[in-house]
Amino acid sequence: MSYSFSVTGSTKADAIAKVAEELTKVVANQPPHAADQAEAQGAAESFINLLADDDTQDVSVSMHGSLWTTDTGILSANVNVTAAIQKRA
Repeated sequence: MSYSFSVTGSTKADAIAKVAEELTKVVANQPPHAADQAEAQGAAESFINLLADDDTQDVSVSMHGSLWTTDTGILSANVNVTAAIQKRA
């Protein structure tokens, strides 16, 4: 099972909160992703926090993740995070 989403926040903190909201939706729709929710959130926060502080620009984040599970547990886990600052619309 996999997911993909993008969010834009007016600050780093706003982007981090929006990622958390989206990951909560992912878990609601795909409960096995509860197993990697904290790791995905942590990865997103790490990359967001690498960005320059610029209150005149938005913070854009795209995430894609997947899990391969069986009755014996998780066999594969993946998350891809892209974080960037961009001109405010």
